[in-house]
Amino acid sequence: MASFNMEYYLPIIVMVLIQFIYSGMTLGTRIALVDGMSPRVFVVYRCAFATIFLAPIAYFSSRRNSTSYSLNLRSFFLIFLTALIGITINQNLYFEGLYLSSSSISSAMTNLVPAVTLVIGAFTRMEKMNIRSLRTIAKVLGTMICVSGAICISLLKGQKLLNADNLPPKSILESDENWLLGCLFLFGGCVAWSIWLILQVPAYASHPNSLSLSTWMCLMATLQSSLVTLFMEPDLNSWKITSLLQFGCVLYSGIMGSGVTFYLQAWCISRRGPFFSAMFSPLLTLIVTILATLWLHEEIYIGSLIGAIGVIIGLYVVLWGKAEDLVDVKTENYGKIYCKTDLEDPLLHN
Repeated sequence: MASFNMEYYLPIIVMVLIQFIYSGMTLGTRIALVDGMSPRVFVVYRCAFATIFLAPIAYFSSRRNSTSYSLNLRSFFLIFLTALIGITINQNLYFEGLYLSSSSISSAMTNLVPAVTLVIGAFTRMEKMNIRSLRTIAKVLGTMICVSGAICISLLKGQKLLNADNLPPKSILESDENWLLGCLFLFGGCVAWSIWLILQVPAYASHPNSLSLSTWMCLMATLQSSLVTLFMEPDLNSWKITSLLQFGCVLYSGIMGSGVTFYLQAWCISRRGPFFSAMFSPLLTLIVTILATLWLHEEIYIGSLIGAIGVIIGLYVVLWGKAEDLVDVKTENYGKIYCKTDLEDPLLHN
């Protein structure tokens, strides 16, 4: 009986741990950016540390695995495109938005990803939509609630961001509308992340080794982000890590935020399905908001709070609408339940 309970509760414990890791990454990144580090340089170093961490693991894992996967021209193009949109563009937009807004708002905006993915999937006909179905109506309604919540976060803030005048000049755009610009950057990052989820389908089909695929994506993203940073910030002094705090935040973000969470997330999805994983996203918003208020002294505003609650409610409505796409099946071992789902397509029904 004890073993059965552990099998059931272990994925829950791991998902909670993942949210705490992501919370630490969000707060650490915010601290490094406010400390004067360029958001674009941060992306480069994060991808580089993630590559250094994953590369030896992928190499020794491939040596133990008898099945080998070659990187042909099609695989290279798909991985390059996936890294460009899902890592380079996404992280540059996300960190720019994190710098301009706040850590609590950035964590709230990430809950838009399932809704945005649903919209893109509907337009590309990868998502089944039946207007007569109650669950389809729930998907549409939940998406509308999420978008409305994001608009509330962006437009109903009320007053300037705390300590906005003291932010170091490391952003592309400096104006009195930093909050709105930050929310727009965060929304753009959500769109890029959603496209990345869709691109995972052909990328994984062309190179069906998740560990090797992730390593190649991190490597290509490092090169892409380096070119972007060199173009936008030709001053090499911006590449300097000026404090041990900045180095620690980058190291944590690369190893824990990219490397460790990759394994934990994949393990949870393989046992309980992708929507079990998505259900824990609002926990990240709660943890970050509490810690940011206590630790970073970030203020909470009524409009932002209403918008964040709306996004979370919309997320669960969308997840309920998507629940019909998953079928629970029991395995031979008593008590073990796995979600029958396509791991190549974590948020869309193929």
